[in-house]
This record gives sequence, C-alpha cells and structure tokens, in this order.
Amino acid sequence: MPRHRLVLILACVVGLAVAVGLAWNVGVFRSEPAVTVGGPFELVDQNGAPTSEKALKGKWSAVFFGFTYCPDVCPGTLQGLAAATDQLGPKAKDFQIVFISIDPARDTVKQMKAYLSAPYVPKATIGLTGTQAQVDAAAKAYRVYHAKVGDGVDYTMDHSTAIYLMDPKGRFKTVIPYNLPPDEIARRIKDAVREG
Repeated sequence: MPRHRLVLILACVVGLAVAVGLAWNVGVFRSEPAVTVGGPFELVDQNGAPTSEKALKGKWSAVFFGFTYCPDVCPGTLQGLAAATDQLGPKAKDFQIVFISIDPARDTVKQMKAYLSAPYVPKATIGLTGTQAQVDAAAKAYRVYHAKVGDGVDYTMDHSTAIYLMDPKGRFKTVIPYNLPPDEIARRIKDAVREG
C-alpha cells in the first residue's frame, strides 16, 4: 500500500476518533439525565385535609402555581382550564386541575375554598396551600419561580405561569404555556392522553 494512502487512512481514523469524542462530550451518545419536574409535597387542600403528591395518582392533572389575590394570570388560567375541561367530553372524568398557592400568608384554607367555589371553577379542582416552607418545597420540586413584590396588605406576587400536565402516575408529561386558547389546551391534553 502506498505511503500517502496509509497516511490518509490514518488521518481519517484520527478524525473519526476526534468526532466521536466530541459527540460523546456534548451528550450525543450518552443518556443525559432528564429534567425532573414534580415530586413529593406535603400541603393541605381547600377542605383542610393533608394532601401529598398522591393526589395526582389515577387522573391526568393540570398543576399550576398562583395566588388567590392574583388580578389576571391566575383567574385567566383557571377559566382557560375550565373551558378546556368542558371540551374534553367523557375524558373530563379522568382529569383534574390542581392549583397550588405561592402566597400561603393570605391563601388560608378558608380563602382557597372561597376562591375555588366560583361558578366557573370545575368541582374537581384541588386547591393546595400550607406553610411557607411547604409551599417553597413544592415550588422547588416543580421548578417554579415565585417572589413577593411590595409591602403592606396590597403586595402582589411574581410567579411562573406555566401549567404542568402530569400523567395518572404523577409523572411530568408536558408544559402547557400560559394564555393558550381553551381549544388548544384541550388539544394538548387529548394528545398527551392518546400518547399515554
């Protein structure tokens, strides 16, 4: 074999080895750990009953974080989910909304119950609150940002606006972005249910 051909073959082998090494370093051939969303939590529902992540088992759950004094995002999200639930037809019996407060100082059990008794809120909606430490732990498990803004009784809260769709085993399935129309929310839920 001519020397120049041997050098060319050797250069190709070295180049291939470098390419494989680079691909390995950026994770092409490795199984990167999946981002975990959700997990254990200990809160109380709007009836004062201790509630954990086990409340997500057995049904598809739309989990979102907010607060009852929220002027727009939270009621809008609830209304959108309520309208989407109506579009699910018979599948609605296997679907629930889980609203977790990030403002436990004001969102007491009594306040959550009153807030979720609005006529547009589906009856199967679960409202959760707890101590600040419990709420912070739940928010951390779902990778939710939240922060108090302002002082006095009229303070507000900044928070993430995404809806987390969890499967009947309590596992994260997908994110539903804020402000989608109800028919699109319903379509995404149906697609997730169909895919399992």
